[in-house]
Amino acid sequence: MLDLDIIIVSIYLLSMLAIGMYASRGIRDLSHYSVADRSFPAIIIFATLSASFIGGGFTMGNAEKVFSWGVAYIVILWGFSLKEIMVAKIIVPRLEKFRDAISVGDIMAKAYGRPGKLLAGFLAVPACAGVAGAQVSAIGYIFNLFLDIPHLWGILIGFGILITYSTLGGMRAVVLTDVLQFGILALGFPLLFILGWLAVGGLDTLQVTLPAGHLDLFGHMSVVAVLSLFLTFVLGEALVPPYVQRLLIGKNIKHVARGTLWSGLFSIPFFAIVGCLGLFAVSLNADIDPYLAIPYMIDEVMPVGLKGLLIAGIIAVVMSSADSFLNSAAVAFTNDVVVPLKKKNPLNASRKLALARILTFLTGTLAVVFALSIASVLEIMVLGWTFWAPIILVPLVAALLGFVAHPRVLYSSTLAGVSAVLIWEYLLQTPFDIAPLVVGVIANLLVFVSTYKTQREKDSTSIDYQTETQGT
Repeated sequence: MLDLDIIIVSIYLLSMLAIGMYASRGIRDLSHYSVADRSFPAIIIFATLSASFIGGGFTMGNAEKVFSWGVAYIVILWGFSLKEIMVAKIIVPRLEKFRDAISVGDIMAKAYGRPGKLLAGFLAVPACAGVAGAQVSAIGYIFNLFLDIPHLWGILIGFGILITYSTLGGMRAVVLTDVLQFGILALGFPLLFILGWLAVGGLDTLQVTLPAGHLDLFGHMSVVAVLSLFLTFVLGEALVPPYVQRLLIGKNIKHVARGTLWSGLFSIPFFAIVGCLGLFAVSLNADIDPYLAIPYMIDEVMPVGLKGLLIAGIIAVVMSSADSFLNSAAVAFTNDVVVPLKKKNPLNASRKLALARILTFLTGTLAVVFALSIASVLEIMVLGWTFWAPIILVPLVAALLGFVAHPRVLYSSTLAGVSAVLIWEYLLQTPFDIAPLVVGVIANLLVFVSTYKTQREKDSTSIDYQTETQGT
């Protein structure tokens, strides 16, 4: 890596710190730290949502999987795109009555009371730390490859910069940095794709040089496995805390819906572009580490100067995702766990804000543990999702759709989701290539519906009995 590229990367990293310091001015309380001033237009919602989900997993992890398995993984990731479009069309129009919420727990509390709020707050930390850990791990690889810094030190340096601006600036810093990061990735990856396409020699060359099956829809995977993973990406990151927060920072529901829809549509070609980089890499050199597909392409085809810009873009995509999850975990635990449990001795505004900042740092530390424990970025992300979707997704969607239920409905469905995941993965060893997360969500849904119906029937019987008793 030449001096000019190093200078560009250094300028980018210093810019992130400067933005974080600037954004930290004027933060008054937990609400401002978590949702800023709720005044962002559709274009900003689009940019911050896109920058948040396009992290290390959907870039380096995407290219890695396509390198190894072929275009089937591009199709699998489009499950996430479908989810974003569904949220824009189905969920966002129902958010009007939750405009005062600052976290998932605030939404859950309206349907299930205090237990729903506490459950959401407790689960937010491991779920967000898992996804943030995927990004922290990617930062370590980038620093190691391009700056020749050991992986561990790369993680610690990247984490240090990330945690500084996230802790100080809260959601305002996250959104401001997201906009800059989105601009870099929206320009950089298409440019890398064009130069990679030219380097490979086009489709005719790809058909000759790629392994058999790499251009087939299902490639080396069974139809069931592809559909199962597709559903994992539909469900796994659906309505996780950072995305819910993004739905609460818009100036109105129309702006939020447009921004979310644009983000979902943008992800379709973006996932295809990034996945194709994995195909280009295996075509040019099938012997490299699959996880290094994108760094290899940058080294091979990008000229000096542009190489530094794109390396900054790679760092940008992983930081933009990690900072969102760190902020959301801290806000969720402070607002949904600590505040409800401190009713008798409530925290004042300054202490809530200080606690959120401390928890941002602690969640980041847990993310580092995940990053050092699991090698694959996408596998770390799926682990994080497993703490969320099989437990919270069904009750949360029900709350957003206007259902109100006794806490025992929540407890029953939660237990069913967790049990199904554990039994399917560890006892049955994941039969039929169906992902445990999908099984957990289905079990949660079935138990939620059945216990909700039972509750309604009991409530109806009780009301009828009381009416008859009063009549006699």
